[in-house]
Amino acid sequence: MSAPTYLAYDFPLLSAFWTMLVFFLWVLWFVLLFRIIADIFRDDDMSGGAKAGWLVFCIVLPFLGVFVYVIARGRNMGRREAAQARAQQEDFNAYIRQTAAAGRTSSVDELARLSEIRDRGDITDEEFRRAKELVLAGHGPAPHAGSADRTADR
Repeated sequence: MSAPTYLAYDFPLLSAFWTMLVFFLWVLWFVLLFRIIADIFRDDDMSGGAKAGWLVFCIVLPFLGVFVYVIARGRNMGRREAAQARAQQEDFNAYIRQTAAAGRTSSVDELARLSEIRDRGDITDEEFRRAKELVLAGHGPAPHAGSADRTADR
């Protein structure tokens, strides 16, 4: 038994575990490297020269560059990422509100439009009253066959 024993390769399951661990650590390393690079570009407080310097440092000496960056600027990485996520969520919510509001008109707009139609004489006071009740009940204006015929004659 003078030969060194390689425990990981004597047992195939342990060898597979060791290989998976090394693979996982490499994937973890690259995820950390790309997050650092993304944070370098995300930081608005840093000048262009400082960004270029950190980027070159992280690419030329990746292990040392990433560890120094995490020690020197890691405290605010989470804050910058949370601020960006919050800004994206606010933009998304504003877009949803804007898109949802563009598809429908408010009851005030409908009543103003009905009032204009009545003032032009396209609908009678009774038709205006029924349409107004529908708008206030939330069902929209009542379509009337006679009003379309009268507007086509004008």
